[in-house]
Amino acid sequence: MSALQCKGLTTGYTKQRPCVRDVDLTVEPGEIRCLLGPNGAGKTTLLMALSGMLPRFGGDVAVDGTSLAGGRPRDAVRAGMVLVPDDRALFRQLSTVQNLRLAVRERSRRAAAVDQVIEYFPSLEKRLKIDAGRLSGGEQQMLAIGRAIVQRPKVLLIDELSMGLAPVIVDEILDVLRRLAADTGMAVVLVEQHVHLALSVADTAAVVVHGNVLIDDSASALLAEPGRIERAYMGTEGSVAV
Repeated sequence: MSALQCKGLTTGYTKQRPCVRDVDLTVEPGEIRCLLGPNGAGKTTLLMALSGMLPRFGGDVAVDGTSLAGGRPRDAVRAGMVLVPDDRALFRQLSTVQNLRLAVRERSRRAAAVDQVIEYFPSLEKRLKIDAGRLSGGEQQMLAIGRAIVQRPKVLLIDELSMGLAPVIVDEILDVLRRLAADTGMAVVLVEQHVHLALSVADTAAVVVHGNVLIDDSASALLAEPGRIERAYMGTEGSVAV
């Protein structure tokens, strides 16, 4: 059974002018799927609709076979869908460890959850008592992802992972995502502007242009034929509904 299945998803900020139209998307357990596309293509809007942060005007979203109601983020989280937004949404005046503990409902599991994050992001161990707002950009992104994984998601959505980060930090975080997917069976949907970085870690990729998925293929196939992505960005691959 697919970890995430999205059929005919149409969404946006006004029903009269949807930003994303009739999108089909499937992600299997342990798969990393990247969403590529130019600025304004609808990638963030798509993630927000999947996570229940935006209403759906049409279509269906299911996690592990369970259909989710649109516009209800708590239901999405309970079903196993967790979003790391591009602003990371940390509690900046709380410490690293407090941010992690708040994400775990069961008190008895909090210590083990923190240990799990440190296992994947050992550089956070010496920063546990530091306020999140005083962490570096890379440390904040690690904390945001750590706060997501302690919720034991079936599907992890990450928006603009590399924004403002040094390449060496991005490489480190991408390696961790690959390990997490393999270790836990968690599916990952990653929005990333750096095409080569995204394809280097992903299993599959979808190229979104003007709210439509123009390409859906393996990451290796797109790495071997980069001109396909360029043509999609320029609007010369497939048809684009504007």
